Amino acid sequence: MKLDVMSSQCPSRRYLATLTSKWAILIVNALGHRPLRNGELLRTVDGISQKMLTQTLQELSVLNIVQRDDKKTIPPHVEYKLTVLGHSFRKEANSLIGWVEASLPLMSERTWRPKTS
Repeated sequence: MKLDVMSSQCPSRRYLATLTSKWAILIVNALGHRPLRNGELLRTVDGISQKMLTQTLQELSVLNIVQRDDKKTIPPHVEYKLTVLGHSFRKEANSLIGWVEASLPLMSERTWRPKTS
């Protein structure tokens, strides 16, 4: 099968939807410097709920973007880190983040009210 993201039947659409979610991009950005534990991610990615953090980490893990490292200790110690593919994606995500930050003055000329999630 030829991959074509413009086709509704292309499996790449499912991956694109996951990778371009705001939480995925912010989590990948947060994990760019070092592995982080769940609580650290909650504090770093301001506004994310525990449910969304867990769901997004699971999705990113399935896509081989994030690796979950369970230290098998009591109390539990679990860290999340980027895979090689995750670091590659982070470069692209950071380009988008930089573009949004640089372009914000042009995009917010009109009153903009973000939708609440």
